Amino acid sequence: MPVDWREHIVSTTDILRGKPRIKGTRIPVSLILGYLAAGQTAEEIMAELPDLRQEQIAACLD
Repeated sequence: MPVDWREHIVSTTDILRGKPRIKGTRIPVSLILGYLAAGQTAEEIMAELPDLRQEQIAACLD
């Protein structure tokens, strides 16, 4: 299922100093990518960060 990252990721200068983050949260994309790089699955990340959805994690990879 293709995901348009623009629907899930935003960057505003007043939150997290403009770092890309998941829309509606203060969760930076870099955190999600770090978890994925460390070998965690999307399910494990969602268990740790229950505000996230599968589509948002996929958008981080785009």
